[in-house]
Amino acid sequence: MRVAFLGLGQMGRAMAANLLKNGHEVAVWNRSAAACAPLEALGAKAAPTPAAAARGAQAALTMLADDAALRAVALGEDGLIEGLEPGATHVSMSTVSVALSHELAAAHAARGQDFASAPVFGRPEAAAAQQLVVAAAGAPATLEKVRSALEAVSRRVFVVGEAPEQANLVKLSGNFLITCVIESLAEVFALAEKGGVEPRKVFELLTETLFAAPVYKTYGEIILSEKFSPAGFRLPLGLKDNRLVLQAAEALETPLPLAALVRDRFLAALANGDGELDWAAIARRARSDAGLG
Repeated sequence: MRVAFLGLGQMGRAMAANLLKNGHEVAVWNRSAAACAPLEALGAKAAPTPAAAARGAQAALTMLADDAALRAVALGEDGLIEGLEPGATHVSMSTVSVALSHELAAAHAARGQDFASAPVFGRPEAAAAQQLVVAAAGAPATLEKVRSALEAVSRRVFVVGEAPEQANLVKLSGNFLITCVIESLAEVFALAEKGGVEPRKVFELLTETLFAAPVYKTYGEIILSEKFSPAGFRLPLGLKDNRLVLQAAEALETPLPLAALVRDRFLAALANGDGELDWAAIARRARSDAGLG
């Protein structure tokens, strides 16, 4: 396919590289143009604006930090919506609000363009290894058109619905569950340490038996090793996702008591100067509350 890829952070760079490795023709754009150079070396063409990147593309994939960034790149001056041709597809792969996904679907439909949402699960190392998991939603024909691009950046694509915003709800729900895992691990490790039990022994027992899942193994290791820097996913972005899931829950009149608890962990982490660390650094709050430093 002819693909435009917009947003070359840690995740986006790896995803765009995998598109190239899988034979797609890729135009790239990033707010900081220097990020385009490594991909140009792999065969990508750098574009000066989002509109220019999208021009002639069958699909424009976006991987951006938040609602404000995606709205500006998609709908702002020289936004991708200006360059995308009728019948072409914008695939939002960012973790953004349900409301913005709905807004983008309407804006593209008004121009005869297609829109799908396909946020991903996985950290930068998974992106580099083409091991991301995609939660996709959109019209079946739209998803079929872009399937080869989605498969090029992932190990599996799950179709979760036909309304694009449904994928965003699933992604926010998944991130909410990850934060609950981080919080619960941190509490258990603090409890074990206070009781004179080596936390790593607890970690090994649990992750080799009852909780032998990647999310427990990955975040348990990060917490125990305090590998919070460099951040695979920065703590303020975790707070953003927490805020978005609470907004979605309020709109759907669904209480999420644990999400409110985790929100306060994020706020406490920011107040204690942890804003540049990985979102798993909220685990420090459980140790602090237990008087462990």
